[in-house]
Amino acid sequence: MEGPLQDPYASVAVHPPRPRAQAGRAARIALLVVALFASVGFGALVVAPRLGAPAPSSVVVARPSPALIIAIRDLARLETTEVHVEKVVDLADRQSRLFGLVQATDALLLVAVGHVTIGVDLARIGEGDIAMDPETGVARLTLPAPEVFSTRLDEDETYVYTRSTSLLARRNEQLEARARKEATAAIEKAALEGNVMARAKAQAERQITALATQLGAKRVEIRWREVGGGGG
Repeated sequence: MEGPLQDPYASVAVHPPRPRAQAGRAARIALLVVALFASVGFGALVVAPRLGAPAPSSVVVARPSPALIIAIRDLARLETTEVHVEKVVDLADRQSRLFGLVQATDALLLVAVGHVTIGVDLARIGEGDIAMDPETGVARLTLPAPEVFSTRLDEDETYVYTRSTSLLARRNEQLEARARKEATAAIEKAALEGNVMARAKAQAERQITALATQLGAKRVEIRWREVGGGGG
């Protein structure tokens, strides 16, 4: 007598997965998820939870770099006067567009504050410009005319008040630099007007007279060399 019939589907019965097989399946699912996000952009997975967070504030970082000294020059200068000047520079770059039918403008208004230093360059004094009479104690000096030593903008006080670029205009990246250059020239010109040079001469005479008196001179006579005149 034949035995009982075996179920032909018994070999495909579903059994609970073994622990090792379950771990392998979880790993495969994890790899599948990673591959899915990689295909659509992994940034979406990272950024999505932060969409509601406030934007971080910007930070300007200055990277240190070595400084190279390319020249050293000895100076013998007597600074006598400093002039404080304020200047407003209105600069516009007018551009022609559409075959000259339209005039576009890139304009800038710069409020500039600068300082001009004026003095006497003692290095221009020659041997024949100083004489001392031992009997009378009179010192005679011929000094070069005062000149502008430096003109500089005050970076803390100088600023762009307005900047406007019309729709068809190209923004001129050199416009602010041009405005600063114009401001520097205007500040120096304004500092030389009036009696500034006369004040510089008077201050130089006081300082040099005081120094010569301390060195033993009873009287000091100072003459001024004309601008452009040669030294002795």
